[in-house]
Amino acid sequence: METDKWGRRIRAFRKLKGYTQEGLAKDIGISVSVLGEIERGTRLPSEDVLSNISRVLGVSKEELTPPEEESF
Repeated sequence: METDKWGRRIRAFRKLKGYTQEGLAKDIGISVSVLGEIERGTRLPSEDVLSNISRVLGVSKEELTPPEEESF
């Protein structure tokens, strides 16, 4: 499922940068429950949320984007 790939990558970068869910949610202007849903893969992040996450964490949106899977 595509949504869980986004969530895993966002969670990994959040932890790598030393943020808690509460801290990141506050800094990007969303609720902790919405960030939790994104990280669990039950909600896709909007473009605005992605932009805010990349800005706050200091990573590009391309880094947050899950890699395309090759099919043979």
